[in-house]
Amino acid sequence: MPLPFLTADRAFDEATDVALPFDDRDRWRRPYRPGPWRVGAAALILLLASYVLFAAVIIAATGTLGGAGACLCAAVVVIACALRLLRMGVWVSAHGLRRVGFLRTSTVRWEQVAVVRTVQQPVRWLGLPRTVQGQALILVRRDRAADAAIPLLTTHNADFLARMEAFDRAADCVEVWAEEYARS
Repeated sequence: MPLPFLTADRAFDEATDVALPFDDRDRWRRPYRPGPWRVGAAALILLLASYVLFAAVIIAATGTLGGAGACLCAAVVVIACALRLLRMGVWVSAHGLRRVGFLRTSTVRWEQVAVVRTVQQPVRWLGLPRTVQGQALILVRRDRAADAAIPLLTTHNADFLARMEAFDRAADCVEVWAEEYARS
């Protein structure tokens, strides 16, 4: 079964001489693989969904269809949450840069991007309120003040915790996309 979200790093690794290694640049793609923390959390959530689905089958076998339907709906919501967790991150295309969060997605067209750069700053550890010193890939928009920079990727989020090489490769790739399309 093809897993398209795993092809991002391979395409980047195979085409080291090409700055933007993708043929179809109009398609939205994440220029890095989801990290082990994100995949592990999604796997645990899907494990929970399997238990809820099994409970729905048991409840349906005992004859209470209303309870089985409620369990089935709960399982569908849990599966949707796991899939959304896997889709979170930064996506790029020729149209712009898209930051996908758990509840909200925001898209910035390349014309609105002033600069995308890596800075050393305090970053949130796994999205929790605790901050640690790390690196962040930030986006500065043309229509906003420079101090309102948006952190896109950090060295301590669920995709790059303890994976500095992957962070550097992803940050470089997003910066190249920004340089290619923001100036034109």
